[in-house]
Amino acid sequence: MSSEILQGSSTANLIRILEDDILSGKLKPGDRLDEWALAKRFDVSRTPVREALRHLASSGLVEIRRNQGAAVRTLTTTELVEMFQVMAELNGLAARLCARRMSRTELKELRRLNEVCEARAKEDDHDGFFEGNNTFHAYIEQGAQSSFLVEESVKLGKRLNVYRRHITFQPRRMLRSVEEHFRIVEAVEQGDEEAAHRLMREHVDLLAGSATDVLLALEIKNGADAAQGRRRRA
Repeated sequence: MSSEILQGSSTANLIRILEDDILSGKLKPGDRLDEWALAKRFDVSRTPVREALRHLASSGLVEIRRNQGAAVRTLTTTELVEMFQVMAELNGLAARLCARRMSRTELKELRRLNEVCEARAKEDDHDGFFEGNNTFHAYIEQGAQSSFLVEESVKLGKRLNVYRRHITFQPRRMLRSVEEHFRIVEAVEQGDEEAAHRLMREHVDLLAGSATDVLLALEIKNGADAAQGRRRRA
């Protein structure tokens, strides 16, 4: 792999790049982070790599195990469900506030954004749907007109994005999400704050159930990869 030029502080830039790779899903839960390979990729010594990995471990994105090295941290089922529960409440509150505050122009745009999601789902375009779905949810968060709510939603959303991306590939999940979105849009359009809150909360809570299936699949895959690696070394 060709090296990447780092500007400014090597450690700070390593942290930023690796964090982006993890949060975007380029590096997946369970992926090994080899110090030598990273040092070669960024054309640096192992010292800034080691410092960056320690920083990422302190933020909960990386796990460092004795005699096993570093890997992208995989959330436990309990952690994943708890995080989706909090996200469900944040998104539910955002939908409630949108029902109270969105203008007619904003409501038209909200419906259009879900129509984009619908088109991507019908085309079986997983990446396009994932992008459209994130845009739809971000528009609701912005429409709540609460900067603190947006800030907290964005932080938590980054931690969950890799699991949300995998959920997109589950059979029929995209079209079901579109149907749930339309019910949320209708409640917001009607100014029904209670329904908007409830429907959004249920929508994200359902994703928590799907995410646990994804987590189990990742654990099985990582276990199989580890077993294969042991066989190769034997």
